Amino acid sequence: MAPKIPCSFPSCIRTFKKNGDLTKHVNRVHHAVSLAPVQPPNFLQLIDDPTLDFEQVQPAFPFPSPSPPPPPQIPQEEKKFHPYLTGDICDEQGNYLPPNTPPPPKSTESPWSPFEGQAQFHLADLLFRKVEMSQGNIDELLDIWSLYERQLAQTTGCHKHSSHGPFDNHKDLYRLIDNIVQGGASWKCFQSVVDESLPVNASGWQKISYQVWYRDLDTVVTNILANPEFRNDFDVAPYVHLDSAGKRTWADFMSGNFAWRHATQIYEEEGAATVKGAMLVPVILGADKTTVSIATGHVEYHPLYLSIGNVTNASRRAHRNAVIPIGFLAIPKSDRKYDKDPNFRVFKKKLYHASIAAILQTLKPAMKIPVIRKCPDGHFRRVIYDLAAFIADYPEQVYVSGVVQGWCCRCNAMFSDLDGTADRRTQELDEILREEYGGEGRTLWDNFGVDEHITPFTEHFPRADIHEMLSFDLLHQIIKGCFKDMLIDWTWEYLLLEHGDKKANEIFDDIDHRLAVVPAFPGLRRFPHGRRFKQWTGNDSKALMKIFLPAVAEYLPDEMMKCLSSFMDFCYLVRRSDINEDTLKAIESSLQAFHHYREIFQTSGVREHFSIPRMHSMVHYPLCITEFGSPNGLCSSITESRHITAVKKPWRCQRLSSSLLSQASQSQDKRSE
Repeated sequence: MAPKIPCSFPSCIRTFKKNGDLTKHVNRVHHAVSLAPVQPPNFLQLIDDPTLDFEQVQPAFPFPSPSPPPPPQIPQEEKKFHPYLTGDICDEQGNYLPPNTPPPPKSTESPWSPFEGQAQFHLADLLFRKVEMSQGNIDELLDIWSLYERQLAQTTGCHKHSSHGPFDNHKDLYRLIDNIVQGGASWKCFQSVVDESLPVNASGWQKISYQVWYRDLDTVVTNILANPEFRNDFDVAPYVHLDSAGKRTWADFMSGNFAWRHATQIYEEEGAATVKGAMLVPVILGADKTTVSIATGHVEYHPLYLSIGNVTNASRRAHRNAVIPIGFLAIPKSDRKYDKDPNFRVFKKKLYHASIAAILQTLKPAMKIPVIRKCPDGHFRRVIYDLAAFIADYPEQVYVSGVVQGWCCRCNAMFSDLDGTADRRTQELDEILREEYGGEGRTLWDNFGVDEHITPFTEHFPRADIHEMLSFDLLHQIIKGCFKDMLIDWTWEYLLLEHGDKKANEIFDDIDHRLAVVPAFPGLRRFPHGRRFKQWTGNDSKALMKIFLPAVAEYLPDEMMKCLSSFMDFCYLVRRSDINEDTLKAIESSLQAFHHYREIFQTSGVREHFSIPRMHSMVHYPLCITEFGSPNGLCSSITESRHITAVKKPWRCQRLSSSLLSQASQSQDKRSE
């Protein structure tokens, strides 16, 4: 029988068969006890004297006690901030303070002003915003409240109770809401000037003075900066984000190259004495025409929105007052005979750019000289504004950039070969082309895709280039544009060409049936009637994208399936909230695969060319990601969803109130009769 190895600690009676077991025991049980080091027995003594008890054998050589291994070095993420525009804190006079200085104390004014207290504020919020109660119902509720308080006073004999409710009536409620000062910017209006030299027989649209409603943008940006809700979702300086592997990561706007490059440009142009230590505030604009009347569709509005790049993408998408309506642009209309009139088209575009330039004027002084503003963390900083990005779908991009329909708004590729080699468009190049070829008929229009009559609003502001500002649009370019309006329709056209009408309709029915019987699973959606419904939303297209490939796999050739698969890889990659260098390479790889395999649609006779601006925009996504960060932070889905709260719901409430007032007036007239 093999001798057992004892534990060398006096109070321990354990014995072990192997040295390894002894070592584990000492590390686990006696590690913290400072005694003699554990040593193996002298086996030579056992050989010389077999009668010697194993427990009495002394160690023959030292056995060092094990030391704990050093903690593993876990790679850490790192953010390298801009060296000049660092967003240093200062006092209200602009004097810089030490970094660890606490913010100034909050104002002693009641946070519920102009309301009498918290209860009155929350009641107003409940009636006006959450329930959206009508004026008549508000008055009825307040009358019941007053009656209850009078009865309570009579019953208890205590006449301290108020004889009325928290508000006298709905007018009193609305008056207090209108008197709220914090976070508000009043609406103003200016009108276009009619040319007095117009002839008598001038068109009607030339004689009309158009109204443009707007807010003071300096006040709007000040309110966003001072909003404490953004305290934990706010960047004070451009930065380069490196992940744990040392690779660049793009997420929020301030992590992109645009913010860093423009911060450096501001420092070089304005000088260290003026802007060093200031905070860059990139101004993000967005415009999108919308229809508010459901039945007739004849009531249109053209809202203009504003956000800032310091707020994170998550806050901008979460409807936390990071996207504010700042104006309603005029929509000139005329008789049908002027629909294709070039003069009317130029007039509408000039009015569009002149209106945006006028609305932005209050920000222009602070684009060169910093102003002092309070930030979400309670500190004051010297901030300098900069026009950074413009969110728009393709028709709006054409409008705002002065580019001809069918051309790319970011590069000067020919409209007949958009995927050919081309340089980036710049405002400086447009000016040179206007000087060289302006007034020579349609030279600029046909050869360069430039409308020589349009001067973009960005030419009135420093460092602004509209071609550089145009952001990506996941909703209209990728999800609804390329996938729903192109690839799906091309797939159906291929099936019609390949199988004929009768067989193709049978295949369509089978595909719809497959889409309808998708098993219940989190994240998947069933389409009870297949894809045969008229009104498609972005969410519908996203849901169909998840189950489309298995539904059509049996009927499409391999190259077409690879085309669809590579496109979906591209789509899912660019929709990520954080994109690193590896993801960017995967995006470029999937884009190359898509361009390779999409040729099947051309060889099969479905398409003659792929010079489509929305599909061409995919080639600019890798560059735009490095410029602006993740695409989901500057997508038109943000402005689309903002339409609901900023335009559509107020319009419907106003229509409902007008209808109720009209009914009340008619009822009163009948009673008087």
